[in-house]
Amino acid sequence: MKKRGCIKCGGTEAATKEIATTGNGLSKMFDIQHNKFLVVYCKNCGYSELYNKESSTTSNVIDFFFGG
Repeated sequence: MKKRGCIKCGGTEAATKEIATTGNGLSKMFDIQHNKFLVVYCKNCGYSELYNKESSTTSNVIDFFFGG
């Protein structure tokens, strides 16, 4: 059986955070943050990956983060 975990350190605990960013053009000029991302990170080493918030669910993203 293949062992799953963080691709950098092998850690098996992950957490998530949400971030929002501006785009370009007028949204950047007026600081309108309409791009939303889910950050999944390893609790051991901090390795992080960004996922588009609109097209992902937390459980599926964490499974993908660990190679599932």
